[in-house]
Amino acid sequence: MTGRIIHTDSDVHEGMAALSEICPHMKAAYVQTGPLPLRRKPDGFAELLSAIVGQQVSIASATAINGRLKDAGLVTPQACLAVTQDELRALGLSRQKARYTHELASAGIDFDALRDTPTDQVIKTLVAVPGIGPWTAEVYAMFSLGRADVFAPGDLALQEAARILYDLPERPKEKAFRVMAQDWAPWRSVAARLLWAYYRVAKNRDGIT
Repeated sequence: MTGRIIHTDSDVHEGMAALSEICPHMKAAYVQTGPLPLRRKPDGFAELLSAIVGQQVSIASATAINGRLKDAGLVTPQACLAVTQDELRALGLSRQKARYTHELASAGIDFDALRDTPTDQVIKTLVAVPGIGPWTAEVYAMFSLGRADVFAPGDLALQEAARILYDLPERPKEKAFRVMAQDWAPWRSVAARLLWAYYRVAKNRDGIT
């Protein structure tokens, strides 16, 4: 089963109301952040390709490269496999990302079927593709598939937000953070939205770099 799907702002609001009942820290953070963004994105090959393109480059660079790929019609597996990796590199992709693009295009993922696939299996399917790690897979499940109960414990901003909010001596390590996040089920995706929003508030307040 896929569990609850976040479709609208009202779903996010419902999740935040539940989290406020579960945890006074989250309730206090929500007072500071205000309403949380929906952040739903499209699903499918093009969205995952965009995520690969955006790894370890600036937003401006990723936007420019994704624009060139789109202008060239390289937004489907078939189109990407019809060009060489050198042609992909000519559009701005690194050698490694050009290879990842072909790996993703040849993986044979049924993106429509993922919509009804349990989250654990979605993650397993995606991380089997070179160039897609747990963070990318978890964020895809969270925002492209709308899963309400998925988390990204390896995200440094989430770790830092939790450190500040819960007055921890250091950022929680990924494994410990995953355990900590179990308390926020079945709304871990909304908890992530709150912590990202709280990170921005804390960053502006405390001058975090």
